[in-house]
Amino acid sequence: MLKLIRSALVLFALVMLSGASAFGQHMAESADKDKGEKSDEKKGEVKEVISETTHSILIDGQKVSYKVVAGTMPLTEDSEDAKAGIFYIAYTRIGASDAQKNPAKRPVTFSFNGGPGSSSVWLHLGLLGPRRVKMDSLGNAFAPPYELVDNEFSLLDKTDLVFIDPVSTGFSRAADGEDANQFHGVREDIKSVGEFIRLYTTKNERWASPKFLIGESYGTTRAAGLSGYLQNKHGLYLNGIMLVSSILNFETARFTTGNDLPYVLFLPSYTATAWYHKRLPSDLQKDLQVALRESEKFAMGDYASALMEGDNISDIKREAVTRELARLTGLSEKYVSQTNMRILIHRFTKELLRDERRTVGRLDSRFVGIDSDAAGEYTDYDPSYSNILGAYGATMNDYLRRELDFESDLPYEILTGNVHPWNYGEYKNRFVNVGETLRQAMTKNPYLKVFVANGYYDLATPYLATEYTFSHLGLDPSLQENVSMAYYEAGHMMYIKVNELAQLKSDLVKFMDGAMR
Repeated sequence: MLKLIRSALVLFALVMLSGASAFGQHMAESADKDKGEKSDEKKGEVKEVISETTHSILIDGQKVSYKVVAGTMPLTEDSEDAKAGIFYIAYTRIGASDAQKNPAKRPVTFSFNGGPGSSSVWLHLGLLGPRRVKMDSLGNAFAPPYELVDNEFSLLDKTDLVFIDPVSTGFSRAADGEDANQFHGVREDIKSVGEFIRLYTTKNERWASPKFLIGESYGTTRAAGLSGYLQNKHGLYLNGIMLVSSILNFETARFTTGNDLPYVLFLPSYTATAWYHKRLPSDLQKDLQVALRESEKFAMGDYASALMEGDNISDIKREAVTRELARLTGLSEKYVSQTNMRILIHRFTKELLRDERRTVGRLDSRFVGIDSDAAGEYTDYDPSYSNILGAYGATMNDYLRRELDFESDLPYEILTGNVHPWNYGEYKNRFVNVGETLRQAMTKNPYLKVFVANGYYDLATPYLATEYTFSHLGLDPSLQENVSMAYYEAGHMMYIKVNELAQLKSDLVKFMDGAMR
């Protein structure tokens, strides 16, 4: 009996070993097969997925019919293999008029936001597109679920619109086997977005159309860079560039040791914020414009002079400047003195309403937040960004599938950190400044016009910093009238406030008319 059991065990072991060997051989063959299959795959293959729908809307009492193409365009960049797939949403007006039948008679505007790392959702669903996020008249989001409404202030009655998501934002991704970092940098970003614009212009027969760019925040940096790249690389000349909340020279907004410029240029925006929250003395609180003019004069005069003196400033002058800074910011003289007359942006947003245990927003300082610790030095979050993130994120995802019939299970990257570290290339160890690129583009193309929209309550790209940048471009006097600016009583995304949205639409139409003469 014992021998029988032993024989059975030996036989069982042999069977198991044989099975394991066969299983191992099968796995090895499968691995070799997979390896072979992968080696046969075409590197950089990107499918050009497109969804096309038609719609209509009333703009200024006029029915506007339009076609929407939502899709992914392969980006080759002088190579047979695609390097990335760029997601875009293009709106083209359709109708019976000659301008609507002939693309050469119809302007086209390419739009993008900033970050770096932002999709184009903000300008798309806030300002330009035929659908916009429903918010109250001041720009406050309603309780979820959120919804879109027809945008009676859309620019679609004036121009066709193409919204571009740079690589790693929205649904745009690097191709399989390609390193996404090759697109994450100042020059790399300009090159890839510029190549998309060239491809779209070629494939859709828009070379003869009047052409515009509109960018917001870092998107204005991109737009200025593109003005030179498109001209010099492809001979693609623009009629106009529209900059919303502009930053071209980063020296004006980086609070680094030894750089006193931002302290000067942010001051009027601090004043506007203090005015909005009723923290200014009575003589300044009566009128915002009066307060701003006084703040601008002090910033560019006595305040700039005091900071230039550094440690050599006299006690009498230091006390006088500290006193006036407190008056113009709504902060206490003691606090201003403790900052050595240099008020960091993140400290200001925390300090202004500290006694109410509230903070103010950076993108739009009209909005207030609640920190876990009122005694801290910096804010926990930006309440103005929290106000828009949920509403824009939800409506964009819903809009893509339900109204535009574009299906993808990828996350739509609203504002991603996946683009960092951002490659500053030639700007390493110095401030990014694309102002010279814009100056050269305007000099080579003297018909190029620039419009700049500024929000008084924008603490990300303050208006005085923008004015400083443009007054230091070195433009020839004959070209200076090609630049126009407008100001709005709202923040970075001034269009979330309905009456400012209406004014901005009017200003953009006027600008485009002038740029196409």
